[in-house]
This record gives sequence, structure tokens and C-alpha cells, in this order.
Amino acid sequence: MSSIRRFMQLDVFSRQPLKGNPLAVVIDGDGLDEATMRAMARWTNLSETAFLLTPTKTEADYRVRIFTPSRELPFAGHPSVGSAYAAIEAGLIAAGKQALIQECAAGLLPVRVDGSDATRTIHVQAPPADVHRVDAPVVHALGDALHHVLDDTQVRMVINGPHWLLCNLREAAHVRALDPNLSAIAMLCKRHNAIGVSVFGHEHMKDASMAVRAFCPADGIPEDPVTGSANAAIMAFLADSGDSVYGSRYRASQGREIERDGYVDVVRDPVSGAITIGGDCVVTIRGELHLPG
Repeated sequence: MSSIRRFMQLDVFSRQPLKGNPLAVVIDGDGLDEATMRAMARWTNLSETAFLLTPTKTEADYRVRIFTPSRELPFAGHPSVGSAYAAIEAGLIAAGKQALIQECAAGLLPVRVDGSDATRTIHVQAPPADVHRVDAPVVHALGDALHHVLDDTQVRMVINGPHWLLCNLREAAHVRALDPNLSAIAMLCKRHNAIGVSVFGHEHMKDASMAVRAFCPADGIPEDPVTGSANAAIMAFLADSGDSVYGSRYRASQGREIERDGYVDVVRDPVSGAITIGGDCVVTIRGELHLPG
């Protein structure tokens, strides 16, 4: 016996279908057990699949659980942006409401909605981040995996729900030219409980001031198209290091190396330090799922 549930697939951080980062969203997630959610995430084989649920906190507008093909995440950026967009599209949110609260395993996160319909953008406040220096052997191993000489000022572990190994390659040309050893990155991530390695550098183009790439081979994702949590983590890294290149607001470009073209708007509040990531979405699939009851 099966139950019928509404389903959407969106491209997140793009207004153009088949660009950005695809996200599967099960609209009516209530009643599904964790084993079914995990099986669904493996079946979609996308970097993340989200399930919208009735919130358990009175102040929340909706609740979301987020799964990669291999694990559940307390927070992820493009699933949070896409889930808010899907909740509005599905009528779970009152029309015209611009300030939302998302409940997820990382806590209650503020969401801002700008515009409407085709011009709607979603901006999600990321969980607070912890920034950690890493030991010299990790810096050396990461440099070997990236085929790039690094020093300890360029690498940090940032935890904002997921654990990210971040590397400042300083220039976009270095980022875009990378051909990393994905097996070595997978081993490094497993050893240090990181979801992936993200690299970034200064972009000299009108449409973005930063180029970003994210490699998550330990989770079965060789290169993630556009990564919200990594972009939020990068802003935390920059703030912690006293960066003077990017400022408290910039746009990042990600995904061109794998024929995507996503943009993430990243903002850090200079008073509270809160980091927000946001961008466009477009629905590419609407339908029904027939899942075990």
C-alpha cells in the first residue's frame, strides 16, 4: 500500500532551469519514517533531498529534514533556500509573508522573502559558525590533494552545521583551474568528519567578486554545483581572518566548471555577525510520489 505525496524539484541559486543546484523536495513529509527518507535521498541521487514537515516549535512556519544520499544534515544552504521557496509555492506559507522561520536540526533560522512569483528570492540566516585552525599535516595533505602549495593562513575548518574544510586560493584563476585528487579529498574528509572541501578566490568579473568550488566525494558528490553552507562558512572564515578584500556583502559564482552557473548572495551583519545566504530558485518538476505508507 502506498501514500501519495506532492513533490517538487527545483534549481536553486539560479533563475534558469537546468542551472544552479537541483533539489528534491517532498512537500507532504509528515508520516514518513527516517528509513524511507534515507531511501528517497538515495533514489533521487541528488546532493540533497528535503522533506517538509509540520513544525514542532510554535514560532516556526515549517520544518525541514535534509538528507544527502548517505547522511542527514543539521543544516544545508541550498536545501534551506529551496525548501522555503517550495513551501511558498505549495501554499504552506500565507501569501505575501516576507519574514519566515525555518525549523531544522540546527535550530530556528530566520528566512527573508524578497519579491514574488518569478522575481522571488530567498535569504536564509545560517547557523552561527565555529572557525578552527588546522594542523600542518592537514594543510600539507590538502595541498597535495588540490595540487596546490598552501600555507596555514589559507586553510580553516568551519562548522556551521556541516563541517567544511575551506581553502583560500586567493585568485579565481587558481580555483577554476583545479583538477583535484578526489580520492585523497574523500579520505581527508572521512578522517576529519568533514562533508567536503570548498575553495575560493577573488573573481574579477562584473557579475561576481568570488569564485567558489566545493568537492564532496566522501558523500558521493564529486563536485557540488552551488553550495549555500560552504558559502556561509567562507564568510565566517573571512570575518575571522580580518579579510579586507570582499567586505560584508558580495556575490559568489559557483558551478561553471560542471556546466552550471549559480550565484549566491552572501551578507554578514557588521553588528551581530549573522551570516545570510540567498538567491533565486526555479521549479523544474511538479508531481506526485507514491511512497510506502
